[in-house]
Amino acid sequence: MHFAGRTWRPPYEAHSVIIQATTGCTYGKCRFCNLYKDECFRMSPMEEFEADLAEIKMYQPDARRIFLTGANPFAMNYENLKLRALTVRDYLIKCRTIAMFASIRDIKDKEVWQLKKLRAMGINGLSIGTESGDDDVLLQAGKGYTADDIRRQCGKLDEAGIEYYFVYMTGLAGKGGGYRNAVNSAKLFSSLNPYFISVDSLTLFPDTELYRMGQRGVFIPAGEKERLLELQTLIKNLEIRTHLFADSASNFYPVTAYLPKEREFVVSELQYVMDTVSEEEMAEYRRGLKSLG
Repeated sequence: MHFAGRTWRPPYEAHSVIIQATTGCTYGKCRFCNLYKDECFRMSPMEEFEADLAEIKMYQPDARRIFLTGANPFAMNYENLKLRALTVRDYLIKCRTIAMFASIRDIKDKEVWQLKKLRAMGINGLSIGTESGDDDVLLQAGKGYTADDIRRQCGKLDEAGIEYYFVYMTGLAGKGGGYRNAVNSAKLFSSLNPYFISVDSLTLFPDTELYRMGQRGVFIPAGEKERLLELQTLIKNLEIRTHLFADSASNFYPVTAYLPKEREFVVSELQYVMDTVSEEEMAEYRRGLKSLG
């Protein structure tokens, strides 16, 4: 298998077959991220891609779902994605789903009719690191798009029938901003149809711009209890049926819930943690995180 650079997949793709389609990130300007630092974006040559598919066919011929690696393989244009999707079907006849990371920017250059055709070819399950649905937070984080961009582009995915997942990040608004961020993000997310929402909590690593902003006092990190309150507020304000997973290593207290059915239970659970665990104990946990990989 041809793997180069950082190979990263979400926890919920643990049972998917992994194949490299791209390396690096087309953007590289998110102020909190160091995952693909110093890696140039590169599409895997088709000969490498086919060789990897042949190897997968040898060992996992009945693979039903594959995950394309790279920060945002959906950045490839329609023709390139079409070629790769059809090639997957040549080798893995039982494969039903081709999932990958995507950015809101990657959807902009694709028409709804193209998205529908990609869906028909098996491309489905886009993990989108929105991080927030609040314009001020998106700007501070250097995401390069607005809440309206999220609404418009994900609306195209809804129209095309492509399943997608959001990533939300508590603490990204900084001290005092979590409540507003949660309310505005919940309002935006509730106007769309994310199959589930995965929640991380901001951890500042030294080689990121947001860490340097913190050192200069331009960005003041939110406390741990404020982050839990932000998560609680997000859950209270989401008005759609969706799964929520806040169980990555970045979360001090892991929770999962099917909303709205389990809303009250998980809200109470988070309140209990805030009432019984000290801020210092939570902060010590975050100081011990060296990476999220």
